[in-house]
Amino acid sequence: MNPHLAALNAYPFDRLRRLFAAVTANPRLDPIALHIGEPRHAAPAVILRALAHNLETELGNYPLSRGIDAFREAAAAWLETRFDLPDGCIDPATMVLPVAGTREALFSFCQAVVDHGQRPPLVAMPNPGYQIYEGAAILAGAEPHYINTTPATMFLPDLSRIDALTWQRCQLLYLCSPGNPTGQVLSIDAWQQALSLADQYDFVIASDECYSEIYDPDQAPPVGLLQACQALGREDFSRCVVFHSLSKRSSVPGLRSGFVAGDADILRDYALYRSYHGCAVNNAVQLASAAGWRDEVHVHSNRLAYARKFAAVAPLLHPHLDIYQPQGGFYYWAGVKGDEQAFAQALFATQNVSVLPGTFMSRATPECDPGRGRIRISLVAEVEACIEAARRIATFAQQTWNSEN
Repeated sequence: MNPHLAALNAYPFDRLRRLFAAVTANPRLDPIALHIGEPRHAAPAVILRALAHNLETELGNYPLSRGIDAFREAAAAWLETRFDLPDGCIDPATMVLPVAGTREALFSFCQAVVDHGQRPPLVAMPNPGYQIYEGAAILAGAEPHYINTTPATMFLPDLSRIDALTWQRCQLLYLCSPGNPTGQVLSIDAWQQALSLADQYDFVIASDECYSEIYDPDQAPPVGLLQACQALGREDFSRCVVFHSLSKRSSVPGLRSGFVAGDADILRDYALYRSYHGCAVNNAVQLASAAGWRDEVHVHSNRLAYARKFAAVAPLLHPHLDIYQPQGGFYYWAGVKGDEQAFAQALFATQNVSVLPGTFMSRATPECDPGRGRIRISLVAEVEACIEAARRIATFAQQTWNSEN
């Protein structure tokens, strides 16, 4: 077997199952799951109609890994509109590839990028962060480098804290904006700092932007990496690839549909990798996805629904947990008194509400473990369920946890 498999850490939800196996949830209360970022809003009719319409004619064909023109054109047009890019700057033929959700692509992209013929490879990533970044680096034979995001850095990765020797080994930098789990958004200045470093030290930037469409409707939308490139006149998007998905934007995680876009030279080689990788997206799914990328009505409704949840839940949690308003996404990265794993376990046992301990998403570094004393709360359930869960969390914190810690 691949020896790198032994270096993989257990996935957060496997660890959570083991943590909860030691206790019995309160049977008098209905379970409310706020531990996983799985949207529970209804799938948009525009996607469902297009999927049903194309199933009969498209299931008889093997899909091509490079995708169909209609999908790539819809993705390119959406990028140009959403990120204020010039018309025609995204070539659908060379700068866009369909992927089976961003998870699949974020993993496989690292396998294609890492080069063992150069200096010992290193892949940098935010800490805490999406565990796929770490697993992708390990299985590619690279060393993960964790960039702590803490209150001192406004829960954003501070690239200026990384020394030159580390950058010299870096081949791939994962960034996520809005961040998972922190919900913080990189500014255009931060993106441009990353671009300058990529040029100086010759590495690729993989920008995970799957939460880019979930933000306060009264605020400006998050800036993307391609937008930062355009502001610098980098019209070829060199060294840059962005990852987008319908899972969060359109509440269709089961569709497993997204795309990557950016540097045509990088995507040419990644397309070759994908022709062997075998994760081509079904044509009916691509056509349904194209309809989803062309429609913004359901996305705006989603955005309003998340805003209502944050507005309803914040007053309930604020007196009892250390919370801040995230700039995007649907998570609270909340501070708790004492041990975060014990908090999650006791909350589940007494209130039948599941949240994710922060250390299940973070790694201990010489500086700190930025997940210690924190939990991730996913506001993915319907508004009423989120409010009920917040009431239970507040009751638990006030009556049990905070008084004991």
